[in-house]
Amino acid sequence: MRKLLLSLRGVKRIYTSGEQKIEVLHGIDLDIYQGELVAIIGASGSGKSTLMNILGCLDKASEGSYEIDGVSTSTLSSDQLAALRRNYFGFIFQRYHLLTHLNASSNVEIPAIYAGTSNSERRENAVKLLERLGLGDKTGHLPSQLSGGQQQRVSIARALMNGGHVILADEPTGALDTKSGKEVLGILKELNAAGHTVILVTHDPSIAAHANRVIEIRDGNVISDVTKEDQEQLQDGQPESIAPLDQNMIKSFGALFMRFKEAFKMAWIAMVTHRMRTLLTMLGIIIGIMAVVSVVALGNGASQKVTNDISSIGTNTITIYPGKDWGDMRANKIQTLKVNDLDALKHQEYVDGVSPSIQQGGTFHYDSYEASGRITGVSEQFAKVKGLKLESGRFFDEEHVKSIAQVAVLDQNTKEKFFPNENPIGKVILLGKLPCVVIGVLEKQDSPFGGQDNLEVYIPYTSAIARITGSRYLNSIVVKVRDGWSNAVAEQLIVNFLSIRHGAKDIFTNSSDTILKTIQKTTGTMTLLVSCIAVISLIVGGIGVMNIMLVSVTERTKEIGIRMAVGARKSDILQQFLIEAILVCLIGGFLGIACSYGVSVIFSMFVQSMSMVFSPLSIVAAVTCSTLIGVVFGYLPAKNAARLDPIDALARE
Repeated sequence: MRKLLLSLRGVKRIYTSGEQKIEVLHGIDLDIYQGELVAIIGASGSGKSTLMNILGCLDKASEGSYEIDGVSTSTLSSDQLAALRRNYFGFIFQRYHLLTHLNASSNVEIPAIYAGTSNSERRENAVKLLERLGLGDKTGHLPSQLSGGQQQRVSIARALMNGGHVILADEPTGALDTKSGKEVLGILKELNAAGHTVILVTHDPSIAAHANRVIEIRDGNVISDVTKEDQEQLQDGQPESIAPLDQNMIKSFGALFMRFKEAFKMAWIAMVTHRMRTLLTMLGIIIGIMAVVSVVALGNGASQKVTNDISSIGTNTITIYPGKDWGDMRANKIQTLKVNDLDALKHQEYVDGVSPSIQQGGTFHYDSYEASGRITGVSEQFAKVKGLKLESGRFFDEEHVKSIAQVAVLDQNTKEKFFPNENPIGKVILLGKLPCVVIGVLEKQDSPFGGQDNLEVYIPYTSAIARITGSRYLNSIVVKVRDGWSNAVAEQLIVNFLSIRHGAKDIFTNSSDTILKTIQKTTGTMTLLVSCIAVISLIVGGIGVMNIMLVSVTERTKEIGIRMAVGARKSDILQQFLIEAILVCLIGGFLGIACSYGVSVIFSMFVQSMSMVFSPLSIVAAVTCSTLIGVVFGYLPAKNAARLDPIDALARE
């Protein structure tokens, strides 16, 4: 008893062209049994290829029913139809439809990749099939290195890779010479003798004569169906039942990884094949990522520079002024900060150092040199509080303060003005009418607030009070906050402490931490602004990626059709093109990061005062951003590729 494999009832295929409907098949009724060698013959345009496409699940009937081994194809999902093409049918095309960038063995392996066969197993099977078909020495050859007959044999091996229970051959000898055509027909007859059901589509009666059953189609109708006498002797050993179809859906981790690996390989080959186009596509991503990373690095460098500059005028310092607040018109007349306030602050647990500041303008004299400058009276802790360093000599000590010593420490500007070519240590400089011995010179201090051109000389505050100003009140007090204490907490404690001592709040404070935060906030705002501009560049780059990927889908439509015909799921096609878009953006992201480091090298050649500081977080964010751009802007082209109809894709040239 012969087993019914394929059954069509009332199958019509109607195409729509504008408002016109064209009916190619007119209610076909057809049964094909296991082990048959069937030839479907007809002139061009008769509908025979359309019928074969429906039989192989490359196309769908507009009306009627089509059952495979008792299962209606109308109830099957696209992935289940792909499983049929992958595991049940084997396609042999007139134009071979081999992927030109893969060798013979790799072309044969494709159906097994989508079926989840292991790497070693599918390679072994591919080689065996090629050897069986006389191509054992051609496994590593590209299609362009093979003759037409050899390419068709590779196509046959591919059709048999996953079993090929039903072989569908569309004009398999149409592009071959007579000798090669006979060889291919011989192979098909051997396969039929081995138990494969073979359906041969041809327009040539001499080719159809090799079949056991000949079905003739004319104008979309079956006009004859002739079976030879020996048809009853057909074998009944294959194939296995296809139900349930979901058992063919390979879902193991190994199979998923194999599919991903193949998609990655194809994406990489496509990128390398079109190197210039790929590079131009990446350009927008490269520029965008380079801009983002460079701007963040510049912002970090500027912030670090500001931090260092503020450190140069005193780290963790709080300056105390007389008055209610900034802009207090009475501040200069308020005489509230006294020396005993200084002594009291020294003993507070949050204070690491404290120094008063008494300032007085005056004229400096040395030898024949004369210039105006500022005399500042401070304590022995002033250098520690302000983070100052000495270039030469030493700073005055507590004994100098107690003894009201006439000693002075010069800043760099004063030293260069009065002692450009000699060592000032030990020399006597006249500050107004007060002669002082120079005991030290400070290193040059770069301040973010200007004032670097002023001449400034530091003397013990006791000397300033007793010998210059005569005032018993201090202009300000600078406090260095002890490590582990918050500037904000220390600031509030100072205000409370002095308000209680004075019986009222007659002082206000200014914290270096507040200045730092203000400047960092401004720097951050500017960084954000420029980063937004860079992000626009990234979006433009992403649109470029999408456009190029859409072009790529159009160019590679036939490849997509071939992959679908041998069993690729829509998800496989989606994955391949999505990986390609992500790769383009990801590589562009890494190149953008590399370019930003190149920018930093060039930047350091021209700007010495600061450097670009790269943040690992910004680099990770850049890589993540470029990946997301690949996903977002690559999804539409990838989805368009996955939505292609296999038969339409195969028809593209």
